[in-house]
Amino acid sequence: MIKVAMTGVYVDDVAQAHAFYTGILGFETRTHLDLGDGTLFVTVGAPEGAQPDLQLLLEPGQGPVAESYRRALYEAGIPCIVFSVDDLAAEHRRLSGLGIRFSHRPRQQGPVLAAVFDDTCGNLVQLVQSKV
Repeated sequence: MIKVAMTGVYVDDVAQAHAFYTGILGFETRTHLDLGDGTLFVTVGAPEGAQPDLQLLLEPGQGPVAESYRRALYEAGIPCIVFSVDDLAAEHRRLSGLGIRFSHRPRQQGPVLAAVFDDTCGNLVQLVQSKV
C-alpha cells in the first residue's frame, strides 16, 4: 500500500510560516532543523497523535519556479492546500477573531462546507467540513 508521508507548501518565510501553522492553526512541530546559512527544514503535522505518519513540509518559496507557481495560484484564488475540520463555523469564528483574512466565508461547495483564508505566508488555504 502506498500512503502520503509528506507534502509541501511553499512559503515566504519558513520561520514565520512555522509560527503561523503551529501558533494559529494548531499544528505541532514534527521536525525543525537548521541546515546552515539560515536554511530551515521544518515539518508540522496534526496535533495529539492524529495522522502521525503525515507531515507538511514548509518549503522556502524563493526561486523562479516556486514564485511563479505561488503567484499564479494566489492570483487565481486557488488554495495551495486543503485542511479538513470538524466544525467549520467554529474554526471560521476562531480564526477571524485572530485577525485571519478569509477570501470566502464558509459556504456549501458540493458535498462539503468550505472556506478559504490567507495564511499570511503567501498562500490561500481551504478549510472543508464534510457533510456526509
